[in-house]
Amino acid sequence: MLARNDGPGQITAALGPTNTGKTHLAVERMLGRSSGMIGLPLRLLAREVYDRVVKAKGPAAVALITGEEKIVPASARYFICTAEAMPVEKRVAFVAIDEVQLAADPERGHVFTDRLLRARGTEETMILGSGTMTRLIRELVPRADTEHRERFSQLSYSGPAKLTRLPRRSAVVAFSAEAVYAIAELLRRRRGGAAVVMGGLSPRTRNAQVELYQSGEVDFLVATDAIGMGLNMDIDHVAFAESRKFDGRRRRRLTPAELGQIAGRAGRFRSDGTFGETADCRPFEPDVVEAVEAHTFAPVERLRWRNPDLDESSLDALQFSLGKPSRHPALERVGEAMDERALGVLAADREVRERATGRDGVSRLWDACRLPDFRKATLDAHARLVKSIYLHLTGPGNRLPDDWLAGHLERLNKTSGDVDALASRLAYVRTWAYAAHRADWTHDPDHWRGRTRQIEDALSDALHERLMQRFVDRRTSALVKGLRDERDLLAGVSHTGEVTVEGHFVGRLDGLTFRPDAEGRELAARTLKSAALRALRPEINRRLGALARTDMTDLTFTDDGQIIWNGETVAQLIPGPGPLKPAIKLVGGDLGTTEAQAAAQSTLEARVREHIETVLAPLFKLREAGQSDELTGPARGVAWRLHEAGGALARLTISEEVRALTQDERRALRAVGVRIGEHMVYVPELVKPAPARLNALLQAIAAGSTDISWLPAPGLTSIANDRGRSRADYATVGFYPCGPRAVRFDMLERLADTLRDARAADQEPGFPLTADMTALLGCSVEDLRGTLTTLGYKRIQKGPDPEKAEGERWDRRKRRPQARPRPKPAAAVPPPADSPFAALAALNVAGTGAGNARKPGRKRSRKASKP
Repeated sequence: MLARNDGPGQITAALGPTNTGKTHLAVERMLGRSSGMIGLPLRLLAREVYDRVVKAKGPAAVALITGEEKIVPASARYFICTAEAMPVEKRVAFVAIDEVQLAADPERGHVFTDRLLRARGTEETMILGSGTMTRLIRELVPRADTEHRERFSQLSYSGPAKLTRLPRRSAVVAFSAEAVYAIAELLRRRRGGAAVVMGGLSPRTRNAQVELYQSGEVDFLVATDAIGMGLNMDIDHVAFAESRKFDGRRRRRLTPAELGQIAGRAGRFRSDGTFGETADCRPFEPDVVEAVEAHTFAPVERLRWRNPDLDESSLDALQFSLGKPSRHPALERVGEAMDERALGVLAADREVRERATGRDGVSRLWDACRLPDFRKATLDAHARLVKSIYLHLTGPGNRLPDDWLAGHLERLNKTSGDVDALASRLAYVRTWAYAAHRADWTHDPDHWRGRTRQIEDALSDALHERLMQRFVDRRTSALVKGLRDERDLLAGVSHTGEVTVEGHFVGRLDGLTFRPDAEGRELAARTLKSAALRALRPEINRRLGALARTDMTDLTFTDDGQIIWNGETVAQLIPGPGPLKPAIKLVGGDLGTTEAQAAAQSTLEARVREHIETVLAPLFKLREAGQSDELTGPARGVAWRLHEAGGALARLTISEEVRALTQDERRALRAVGVRIGEHMVYVPELVKPAPARLNALLQAIAAGSTDISWLPAPGLTSIANDRGRSRADYATVGFYPCGPRAVRFDMLERLADTLRDARAADQEPGFPLTADMTALLGCSVEDLRGTLTTLGYKRIQKGPDPEKAEGERWDRRKRRPQARPRPKPAAAVPPPADSPFAALAALNVAGTGAGNARKPGRKRSRKASKP
């Protein structure tokens, strides 16, 4: 079967690869005629061309006709259509059929073949498509003048690349919604986001997504092969994530011509483009790469065809005419498409056959079967829907009932849900939009067209928003764009520390530390640092400058060694030369200049010294006394040892030095705050809560820790003894470990005084154990017994009740005299003359005389006097 030859109109076949301007040329030629019609492969592309023609001719002169959308003004002269919706019976001066190579497609090919053979303009007809159609067009349309067009730019192979390494302005191609979504999600996390284009999107959603890409808000597009059908975008690189697709029957590898059609979207007009593989796509064979780069593909050998002359006199006659083969060897009868398959199912349905009698009934059934399967449902599900529609169309009203149609639409009129839910509803709405645009299917076509359009627009907007939320990190994308353009970013910091860059919340500025928003994705973590370096440095420098001028009233020191300024942590104490000389480390501030950081560091170091010297003033007073003439001889040595120990020593550890003190030296030590007790030598002012906590913290920091959570709560007179704690730890906070309890220094001395007074007041041996003693230590009777035992006492009489103190008597355990080994004389190394221990050395030398030697066997009084 050859093309019809009805009229003198010129026929031109403009053939060639992508980016040769074929569609643009056809539109321009159509606009030069008094009327025209163009058939396009996609509803999306039809809408794009429609908008362009409306700008040139005005809306009153232009019609848009697709399966689901019809805008047909009464004065329309130019008809922009999908191939399936072309009113080929309408006489117009110009007709164009785009992407005619789709005539070989198994599903839709018969439609394009029909348009190739039958659609004609009275003055001019243009056939647009790939060069692979050259031979068949010359054979089937011998009157056509063939015009081969060259690509405006070069297309070259760049090889495989990871998704995270794709160049900007790349389109990633996959062939399923699942793959498209997965790739877009990855690009969101790693590259800021991507626009999504698929054939199933409504024009409104698709246009919004394309604008998202075209505006530069995102640099990546993830699409199905829909982009290969004339959608014009500024794409520099096409990356194939797959090279196999499901064509409705089987999963197969794309032909080189199909790869070339998609890859050809890279490089627009005079800009060169590249293509390659990404994700799990296997590398292309060298011959495939060569074919795509040179645009040399095997010619199309056969076209899909279906008999256009259908016999609708009966159901059997219709099925017979549909199955009639072509007499031309290049035209292969199409396999059963969805409309034929639905007809086959319904032809076996008794209820349908009863109504499909006569030409009107059969024609009505065939119209219903041609309802597109937008939902991609199973054959049975689609056939059930078609049957419902047909039964209504052949029922009493011969139309779809308003309440029935309204019920279906109301169930779809919901903008909640995720991307998949909205996309599914849109597919259903497209089905009802198709029905609404059939003038003989509803009672009020205009109303239902408007209603379906209203619902479709709402769902389209909601779908665009969900796609944005799921696949676009607008904040990161805006920051990337600003950094890429090397322009100053508009940044601000609120009084609460919220940081915005280019109007997007990016995190908080806590003190000197910028904390990126926790919801930021992987790209944001890297990008925001760069944005902050350029946008936040002035604010960080301002804060560092203010910190360098601060005084003690603006700072707070926490129990874990942090320095707080204006409610935020700005520094941390770390180990320094000694416990009383910790170093500090700024927390944050690295976005500021080196000079500003150094100035703030210097100020904080001075404030830390000031704080320590204020809180631990008695300790520094002790040091000063040891360095001056205020203390002499052994008293100076005791002062130095106390200072080095943090203000407290067990008396046993300096018993020799204490015994050597004269009464004047003891009074001098008391004058600088030292108390010499029976068990401890300490500075009472340093065991108060504030200095005790600071002292403990400084000791912990010097040991590489900041944990002082074990410190006793203020007001406790004793606590359970943690055997893991050293005596030095307890001494730092004014406690002394005594068996089961650690007792506060002053309480320990009060206990000693109490025991001494009890012994003196009682005529019997030892002293009685009383409840007042347990109250003094705030412990149980059993713990009191353990404490006394550790302090050198023993029980000499049990009480009647082991749980109570009454009746028990205790006394000091007698000490066994120990023979002191006579040390071998050794050459003494004299201490430095300026050392406080020089006086002790001199005292020891003087004490070797007979007058100062203690007589052997002389016992000290058991009742020691108070110091």
